[in-house]
Amino acid sequence: MLFKFPKNDKQFIWTSHVKRKMLQYRLSDQKIKLILNNPARTETGIAPRTVAKMKRNDTPKRREELWVMYQEMTSDTRHVTSDKKPETKNLRQPKRLKIISAWRYPGVSPKRNIPIPDDTLEELTKNDN
Repeated sequence: MLFKFPKNDKQFIWTSHVKRKMLQYRLSDQKIKLILNNPARTETGIAPRTVAKMKRNDTPKRREELWVMYQEMTSDTRHVTSDKKPETKNLRQPKRLKIISAWRYPGVSPKRNIPIPDDTLEELTKNDN
């Protein structure tokens, strides 16, 4: 089965880390967007200025949670200059979300303690240095 990687657009920035995790855990970009738009739980992330959202993905045979960690990018103000319109300040661009990681957690995770797999945590800390 071929996997189509998501592309960066005006709403989402996809890191190479999350693309690898999407392959590993068989997650589509639509599933990640669903988790972001309809979370069952929201927690603060372990990295600075990050948020983690969770949605249950239960089947009759197994119970699991799908987690997505993202960072909201700051929107810059821009100046519009053209012949027809005067210069306008403080026009907000739509917020962009930088999708950092996604993972499956078997069972039910404890509240206020985001269950990040050890390999993912190690890779995230390695990328920060």
